[in-house]
Amino acid sequence: MSDTVTLTIDGQEITVSAEATILEAAAQLGIDIPVICYHPHLTANGLCRVCSVDAGGRLQAAACVTQCRQGMQVETNSDAVRRGRRTILELLASTVDLEEAPEILALVAAYSAEINRFSGAKRESPVYDDNPFYLRDYNQCVNCWRCVQVCAEDAQYAFALNFDGRGFHTTIGTYQNNGMMDTTCVFCGQCVGVCPTGALKPKRQAMLEEGVSPDEVASNQNKGKRKGEKRSWRKFSDSKI
Repeated sequence: MSDTVTLTIDGQEITVSAEATILEAAAQLGIDIPVICYHPHLTANGLCRVCSVDAGGRLQAAACVTQCRQGMQVETNSDAVRRGRRTILELLASTVDLEEAPEILALVAAYSAEINRFSGAKRESPVYDDNPFYLRDYNQCVNCWRCVQVCAEDAQYAFALNFDGRGFHTTIGTYQNNGMMDTTCVFCGQCVGVCPTGALKPKRQAMLEEGVSPDEVASNQNKGKRKGEKRSWRKFSDSKI
């Protein structure tokens, strides 16, 4: 079996490793395929489907997880592909607060997505302020799974986070909904670093954004929170680092 395959992407022929994905092959050609859930240092899972392309099958294929095949003909920017991405973005905007997700908002603009096309209740979650280091606002979570992966086998092996709930109400959670101080979290900050939205935010950053002075942020210690306490991070009268 050959170690390489030759395929055509947007009319350009390329030979790549047989294990390469369409996303990787397109990048070698300088073709930019949009992503949300994908991160170059984490396991690709094809969750958000924004990277979907026309690879000649009955359904569009997620470029981040679909391996290249010999003779494959790929279209990354056809009308059907753009329409699919636009619909995905519109559905996402109807469900989640994207206000602090600049990369996703840039895609919304690039694909002329109508953020109010689909009406209905957004997924609602309390804001978790249960540790001295960061806040968890799952109203802004797009369920990209990056935080779960980096906390597990992809990096930290702490396994403090996983999916919780089902269907529309699926979100990221902890074992038995415990506060982060009562989980296996080691507060390495890697989950915050890979989050593409404002769902995970350093508490100091949040405080500065709310107008707390840098001197006050730097000189005070957080008082801590009771196990599993949930409250709005927009009120810092009793929460100082």
